[in-house]
Formats: sequence, structure tokens, C-alpha cells
Amino acid sequence: MENIEETVGFGKGVTKVYASIDLEKARVGRTRILEEPKNPRWYESFHIYCAHLASNVIFTVKDDNPIGATLIGRAYVPVEELLDGQEVDKWVDILDKEKNPVGSKIHVRLQYFDVAKDQNWSRGIKSLKFPGVPYTFFSQRQGCKISLYQDAHVPDKFVPKIPLAGGTYYEPHRCWEDVFDSITNAKHLIYITGWSVYTEISLVRDSRRPKPGGDITLGELLKKKASEGVRVLMLVWDDRTSVGLLKKDGLMATHDEETEHYFQNTDVHCVLCPRNPDDGGSIVQDLQISTMFTHHQKIVVVDSELPSGGSQKRRIVSFVGGIDLCDGRYDTPFHSLFRTLDTAHHDDFHQPNFTGASITKGGPREPWHDIHSRLEGPIAWDLFRSIDGGAAFGFPETPEDAARAGLVSGKDNIIDRSIQDAYINAIRRAKNFIYIENQYFLGSSFCWSADDIKPEDVGALHLIPKELSLKIVSKIEAGERFTVYVVVPMWPEGLPESGSVQAILDWQRRTMEMMYKDIIQALKAKGIDEDPRNYLTFFCLGNREVKKHGEYEPSEKPEPDSDYLRAQEARRFMIYVHAKMMIGKICHLHYFKPARGQIHGFRMSLWYEHLGMLDDSFFRPESEECIRKVNQVSDKYWDLYSSETIDHDLPGPPDCVTLPVGIASEASEVTVTAAWI
Repeated sequence: MENIEETVGFGKGVTKVYASIDLEKARVGRTRILEEPKNPRWYESFHIYCAHLASNVIFTVKDDNPIGATLIGRAYVPVEELLDGQEVDKWVDILDKEKNPVGSKIHVRLQYFDVAKDQNWSRGIKSLKFPGVPYTFFSQRQGCKISLYQDAHVPDKFVPKIPLAGGTYYEPHRCWEDVFDSITNAKHLIYITGWSVYTEISLVRDSRRPKPGGDITLGELLKKKASEGVRVLMLVWDDRTSVGLLKKDGLMATHDEETEHYFQNTDVHCVLCPRNPDDGGSIVQDLQISTMFTHHQKIVVVDSELPSGGSQKRRIVSFVGGIDLCDGRYDTPFHSLFRTLDTAHHDDFHQPNFTGASITKGGPREPWHDIHSRLEGPIAWDLFRSIDGGAAFGFPETPEDAARAGLVSGKDNIIDRSIQDAYINAIRRAKNFIYIENQYFLGSSFCWSADDIKPEDVGALHLIPKELSLKIVSKIEAGERFTVYVVVPMWPEGLPESGSVQAILDWQRRTMEMMYKDIIQALKAKGIDEDPRNYLTFFCLGNREVKKHGEYEPSEKPEPDSDYLRAQEARRFMIYVHAKMMIGKICHLHYFKPARGQIHGFRMSLWYEHLGMLDDSFFRPESEECIRKVNQVSDKYWDLYSSETIDHDLPGPPDCVTLPVGIASEASEVTVTAAWI
């Protein structure tokens, strides 16, 4: 920047200048803070994915303060100057709020790359030499293996025969059994990070699959391994609300204080780690981060024998995904509401959606659907290195190297956004379908309808929803099939009537409205009269069980006229979706036959869990036949789930019901109807 001191009048105290990059009101980049009052020079590079409606790229310069920041001015580069793909390298005037020059300038260099001209656009993975997602710190590794898990446990013979390539059949893995075996067999190290780790859970609960020592609790197992000389380290999120003024286990009931106390004076080293604010935040932001944001990792890293066996050498094996080692997480694809309250869930009753819910008052419990993974090979070491900054050696030292590694600046902090980047790359490469399961589905708020809110105040800026709708639009315009299936919870975990839950549901509705509006406009432009749900469709999971003889009988009853009592009497409840997963078709182009590998088998197993059936159309998820079949089955299950009466369980092991959303295509609007219990 030039002439900033003379223009703004710095000179008193220490100035902390930073710049941000905005596409209209969407913040897409921010530099580090410089304490240079005269002519600050950042020399920072950014690789920014765009899916925005914008007329200008805006560079905002501010002076950081303990509370908030003082605007110095903004510089504008019209988007039309960038669309030809040529590099723009120039000084730009900084303007005040009224867009009058303040006498300072900022030097910027920009270049736009049209995604439709990318050689990989909608073409999948064209070569076995595919290098992986670009601009990431942890790059793609060779010689790795991943095992995928649906839910914490899968009973024997649950999944029917799902044929794979080479004449084999899909075999499901069992998450908590594998975690138990890995911890039991570790000889040197067991590292665990978690949003919550509860010592009183047991990992092995299937009476038809007993294991030697399987009746031990997690806490006792870890103490046993530590006493054998294994280095057991635990990094658990410190819930700052778990203090006496609130309640011992905190607002989130993570048991963090209990877990720390349990391992005191033992060989297990357990550390509670709060979500500390970075140096660049204001006092208000620091308070919000330390009390409202969490460490959300769920990682187990152990040493393990080599696959070939017979050697004294060991290797690293890592587990990562959505399943914490805590209460409320053990479940199977049957997701029972009432029938396991005397067995697997008698001492693990989880129901945070009703005030005062407990095992003594009976079900329904909240079933838990999740996805987890086991990593082997070099990628397992990357996970090990990611646990703390000291292990993640080799951070780039120049802005250019940082940009190439996908590391972007906040205000004096470094952000790894590689998960979003991986989603974006997969969506852009996807050929004809995408399947998503996610705990939340809201984002791209920069394109929400702004009728009664300021979307910029919500700050849900990630691109995933807009990338999906634009991908569908591009396929409609090209006359090609493309379908997107999304599974979300019926509502976010918590009291349905609470302000936070209602806000998230509203943001989800606005996200869906934005996406369907894009699709409907594209269909109309092509003169196609078709249900937009044939291109984008949403589901939630739920279960309903008739009462059976010999079922657990609670000693108490829920409060009269409560949602808890109504759910108990209706014998139904949602299955909470905690997964963060996306599957798309981006197979190697040399394979002219449909993909029939482990990912295909995993998706088919999930669809069997959710739909209670396998259909030939499921082999072609992009087809109109498939999406119509899935919508038809889910609509049927929703009718059974929401019926006033119940004569039978939902058919098979299914739990997939249509998310109760009405699409008013004439007005290009989406209306969400409430359906809590």
C-alpha cells in the first residue's frame, strides 16, 4: 500500500493493518496483520474457489482493534476486467464509504480461471497418475488403504450379497470392534483425540460376536495398556461451560471433567484442551471462540503389526471420522428405539432432544447414524502429524508456498481449508451423480434470499451447496443426467423448539431454496417441465417400532402433554445423522464398465440400511429410474412414519424418509413444514 500513514493519520500508538478480499459481501480471503503504519506490504498469495454472483472483487483495508476494527477504505476491481482470463496487475485507489478516494492505493495481481475450461471438468479421474486435490498441505499418498464403517457396529449377515468386481462380494467392517482390537494389540503408543471421550462405555456389545476381554470398559482398557508400558496420550476438548456455575459435565455433556479426573494418578496422560482463540481475534471474538466453538476431531492412532505378520517391525494405523468414543454413539443399522434398552443401551441411554429424558422414563432413545474410517499406509502418518503443531513440521515459509499448500491466512492465524477444497474438486469432476450424508446442510449464504435477514451476518460462506446446484444446472444446459442425493437429520440435535435449532433449520431451508431456484430456472430455460426432485432430493432418517412382549418397561413416565410422551406413545423418532460423507462418480475413464469397487459396495450397503432393499436401478444412481424409485420408497416410508396409527414396524431395516419439504416451483420457492416427532 502507498501513502496510508499520510492519508489516514496514523502516528499515535501501534497500528495493526490487514486486508480482506470480498466478492461483494462474501469474505473469501484475509491477510495477516502488519504493524507497519507507513507502507504495509503483505506479499500474500491466495487460491480462491468462486461460485458467487459478484460485480466486483473488493479489497478492504482495516486497522485491527481490541474490539472490532476501524475501516480504512476499500478498493474495487470490476469482475468484467477478469473474465477473459488475462492477468490483471495494477494499483487500485482505496475509497471511503461514499466511494471517494482517500489518497491511498493498494497493489493487486489477479487472474481468473473458468472452471468450464478446466480439462477435468465433469470428466472424473482421467489417469492413474492423478495427483490428488491441488493446493493441499497433506497431499495424496501412494500405497494407502482405507476401510469404511457405517455406524459403530454391523451385525452378522445384515448386508445381503452385494457383487463387486472380480467375482467378490462386499463385506462390511465393524468400527468399534476394530478399535478395540487395535488398542488391545498396541505395543508402543495409543494416541486419542476427541470432542468427547467417556471412560464408562464398552466397545464390544454384540453377544453373538464375543471377544476375549471384551467386557472391559474403555477407561479400564486404556489404564491396562498404559500399565503394560504402552504410551497412552489423550487430548480431549475442554468444555469451558463444565464449571460449577453451570453443571459439572457442561452444556454439551462431554464428561470432560470426569474423564480427566478418572485418569489422574494413572499411567494414562489425559489433557483437556480448550478451543483457544488465535491472536488475531477481538476480545468479543475470543470469548465466543473459547465458549462456543470446539475441538471436533475424533482420532485414534496406534502402532500395529505389519499386514504380513512375522516381523518385529510395527506400523502406524489411524482411525478418523464422525464417531466419538463416548456415550450415545454405539448403534447398528437397525437403529432400534426401544428394543435395546434392556441390553446394549441400558447403560448408554442417549436422548438430548427432550428435557428430563432418562432410561427410567423409557424410550425412544436417539439412534445414531455415522461414518468412520480406518487408514493404513502413509496417510496414517499424516493423521498422526495433524494432532499437534509440533508434529506437523514443514509449514511453508513464503506466501506463494503457503498458497500452493492450500494454507490461507486469517488475522494472524493459518487456516487449512482442504476439506472444502476436496469437496469442490470432487463436485467439479463428478460425472453424473453425488450422494451426501451430513449432520448439517447449510451454506453459500451469499446467494440466499435476503427478504428478512442479512445473509452476510450468518457467515455460512462455504461453497458446497452452490457448487452442487451450479453443477446440476450445467448438466441440464448440456442435456445430460446428473442427480444429487442428500441425507440430513430431521432436525439438529437438541430441543426442537430452541432458538439455535430453529435458526439452523431456517438456514437449511434458505440453502435448499437457493439450490432449487437455480434448478427450476435452468429447467424453465430449457423448456423442461419436470419435478426438480428428479435432480436434487433430500432425505432424513427415522424409525418406528410396534411394542413387543418382554420389552423394557420404564419405572417412570415422561411429563404429561410433552413431546417426549408423544414420541413414546407414537413409537417413532428420528435417527440422528452425524455423518460427513460424499460419494461421487469420478472413476478412471479407461474403465468403461460401471465402478464396482469398495466405495460402490459401501454406498449400496448404506442404501440397503436406509431403504431396506436393493434394486437394480441402484446400480445406476444417476438414472431417472433410480431417483424416482428412491423418492417413491422414501415418500412411502414418510407416510408410514407420520401416520396416526401404527400396526407394524417400518418394513425391513429401513429408516430413510422424505424430508418434509414442499417445493412451490411456480414461485421458485421452498417451504419447509415442521415434522418433529
